[in-house]
Amino acid sequence: MKNRAVIVNAVRTPVGKMRQSLAGVPAMTLAAEVIKASIQKAGIDPSKVDEVLFSNLMNNDNGSPARMAWLAADMPMEVPGATIERRCASSLTALAFAAALIESEHADIVMAGGVDSYSQQPILVKRPEQAYPSTLKILEVKRSPDNIGDVSMLQTAENLAEQYGISRAACDEFACRSHKLAAAAWAERLFDEQIVPITIPQKKGAAKTVVMDDCVRPDCTVESLSKLKPVVKADGVVTAGNSSPMNDGASAMLVMSAARAEKECLEPLGTVTAFACAGYHPHYMGYGPVVATQKLMAQTGLSLKDFDLIEINEAFAAQSLACLKVLGLDNEADMARINVNGGAISIGHPNAASGGILVARILHEMKRRNVKRGLVTFCIGGGQGMSLVVER
Repeated sequence: MKNRAVIVNAVRTPVGKMRQSLAGVPAMTLAAEVIKASIQKAGIDPSKVDEVLFSNLMNNDNGSPARMAWLAADMPMEVPGATIERRCASSLTALAFAAALIESEHADIVMAGGVDSYSQQPILVKRPEQAYPSTLKILEVKRSPDNIGDVSMLQTAENLAEQYGISRAACDEFACRSHKLAAAAWAERLFDEQIVPITIPQKKGAAKTVVMDDCVRPDCTVESLSKLKPVVKADGVVTAGNSSPMNDGASAMLVMSAARAEKECLEPLGTVTAFACAGYHPHYMGYGPVVATQKLMAQTGLSLKDFDLIEINEAFAAQSLACLKVLGLDNEADMARINVNGGAISIGHPNAASGGILVARILHEMKRRNVKRGLVTFCIGGGQGMSLVVER
């Protein structure tokens, strides 16, 4: 019988809006804080960690981010690390790979997670063709090769809205729902166990401690969202208000074999039982949760009725609604178990950290409700999807 991989804790920073509360904090500092918090919560000797699997997309001025993050946390140098990249599902992939290492008996304890800081994203330029060019060309990151054609993430959401008949009104209602649910969760202090406060020294006066997400708007209304202009085309549905913002944040998950958790007297928060990834056309990348979830259901024999809670990453309202429609979840009964404490539209989307953020959110809510099984699913820039099952 294979080793069972369990998550003993899942933590995250507050999510900062680009250029706001966490703007002055380097990405590796954010990563270090969640790593330290995870180790401290578990009360384990960090030298016993076998591997660090960490993700970072936006801050490529940090060579080998997994290694950098671990060392920035003042952790033992003997512990190795590898950086995992799968765009928006990077830290979810790190978790899946951590579980696979443990199940195959290649590791006993793995630190998984991710960090991104849009505020501190470096500007890259193309190598000039001459020694002293009059201008420098900013390097834009491609998500698709030239033979397929690169389109913006915003355009991919519009493509899905058009194909599946998703209206502007439905998008704004979905976005407002996200804000209301996240605001209610904060008011009820449902995120307290997963949040790692970030203390920031100030040039003058006392240090400032960030404890809450920047982007949640308790006063959000459908009426206010409806006044925003579409960003892709005049009659489009995608706006700044019904899309996930650009953010700063980090997440960490400590994964162990069930036997090791028992030896350390640690109660698992949850278990990784299955995951699946699938590819799709990059111009419709937001459809990824559908193909990944269908693949996962075929692998496991589960159906969507078997999940008590579902977290779908809210990259765009249009994209999320299209997926929910195809999966048959766009009804009042099923929506009662989907993104019950808000999602990326309200809480934010620091890309490489988001997998861990959703896992922390669903596991703590599963614990609170005393339910058994949850699904986390992501669309991925470049045309992929990933879905992962957690159980308690």
